Amino acid sequence: MRKSLAVIGVMLLASCTTRQEAAQPTVASTAPQSTGRCAALVGRDFGPGITITKAEEKPAAAPGTVQNGPAKLESGLPGYCSVTGVINERKGAGGKTYGIGFAIALPDQWGGRFLLMGGGGLNGSVAPPYGPVAAGTIPALARGFAVVSHDSGHKGAVFDSSFSDDQRAALDFAEASVRTVTLAAKAITSGYYGEPIAHSYMTGCSTGGREGMLAIERYPELFDGVVIGAPAMRTGDSNLGVEYTQVLLNQVSPLGTDSKPDVSMLLTSDVRKTLLNGMLEQCDALDGLKDGMIENVAACHFKPAKLVCAKGQTAGCIGKPLADTLETAFAGPKDKAGYPLYAPVPFDTGILAMPMGYLPSGAPGPFGPPSKATAIDLDARVHDVRANAMQRLTDTNYWTNLNTFLDHGGKTLFYHGVSDFWFSPLATWDWYQRAAQTNGAAFTDASRFYMVPGMLHCAGGNSFDQFDLLSKMIDWVEKGEAPQSVIASRRDGSASRPLCPYPSHAQYVGGDVTKPGSFECEGPEGG
Repeated sequence: MRKSLAVIGVMLLASCTTRQEAAQPTVASTAPQSTGRCAALVGRDFGPGITITKAEEKPAAAPGTVQNGPAKLESGLPGYCSVTGVINERKGAGGKTYGIGFAIALPDQWGGRFLLMGGGGLNGSVAPPYGPVAAGTIPALARGFAVVSHDSGHKGAVFDSSFSDDQRAALDFAEASVRTVTLAAKAITSGYYGEPIAHSYMTGCSTGGREGMLAIERYPELFDGVVIGAPAMRTGDSNLGVEYTQVLLNQVSPLGTDSKPDVSMLLTSDVRKTLLNGMLEQCDALDGLKDGMIENVAACHFKPAKLVCAKGQTAGCIGKPLADTLETAFAGPKDKAGYPLYAPVPFDTGILAMPMGYLPSGAPGPFGPPSKATAIDLDARVHDVRANAMQRLTDTNYWTNLNTFLDHGGKTLFYHGVSDFWFSPLATWDWYQRAAQTNGAAFTDASRFYMVPGMLHCAGGNSFDQFDLLSKMIDWVEKGEAPQSVIASRRDGSASRPLCPYPSHAQYVGGDVTKPGSFECEGPEGG
């Protein structure tokens, strides 16, 4: 099981902040409402197994940054009651102490809203409960939300899988902690304020996105609205896709000084530049603007074969073996019967990012040295993935019946970077399409999917990766205002344009290219 979790752990801590667009923060007092009321939470009974270890007032903070969210905040944080605790603490495997650690921020001026923060990697630590993911430059706490974060049931480094030796800790990470923490935190929140929660939300990316999938699939009564980014929903399959690509590239790579394949000698800086220029030549102008980005994702059908060197050509081109390999690798692995084992990977500018693009650099990665393998038995590998019990629990790729979630008015917003180097956005889109087939208009009317061109895993890349989906979700749940385009900005604030519900895209219609008004959503789902 530990080996399985090490594989599942190919994820980032991905709590990225984004630019604020619509909903304004609650204005909070700089003075605590009641110091005694906050401190009195310690020792209160909120249900079996729930222990509050500390509760203290925190003063309002000036504008700045949020941990795991480098975008500058437009507003500071309000004064709040900071609560930390543990659920079902016990001695487990190896005599280690286990339990679900949590932190709750209860703002002095509460707006009646509750938010669960998703985690990252293999979790193992409790992040500050601010709620920055897809919330613009104003995190959920600054809007008057009560916010809870948790460690999913164990302590450890982000990719430390040793907790899997303990049955309950493994089950809590795989799925149960989402429900356990939410119910406990809701009880504490309503108990502290003396009134019920009006609306419940969840946001997360990567592992947090997988936890959001858990919420809508397995715990459909918990939330009114869930924002899901780049969900790590089938990590065994996505890891297989990455491995498959590496093996195919190794097969056509020159040998290094160790007599083993060296992909850095294949994908040189000149080759990378040729590939980038080729993608842009074939796909950049599809949105009406040549700006170094591929906005019209659905219409981009990059053909590496068009870059193959002509007779006598030595520069600005690639060899046929590499072109054929890229075509095969990006189509995704298939078993001997031709059945897809993972989704295709889109050709996008960020695949060439160094050092963390989808195309390998030949340098060591987060989990050690690069693979030198030149063969892979896909049927045997996928059998191991499918037969792994832990993988079955963590996968959220299969369940699509959402009628309980939808019947109570649940809403979902998905986003995924087109240049994600670990989880193909087309895998998430595949699930979305299957969910639409299962649930029909009830699902498509209550959800939106946003591809983010150029964006890497949850953030970064040559992209407009700063956007506020939380405001859109609030307006949808509480006002019935269904979202269409969402304004997205560059991290440095230099330009903005719309994010459009996929498969529509931002089409340039003229004017200042840095302004969102110069673009319109075009395509079957535009708005």
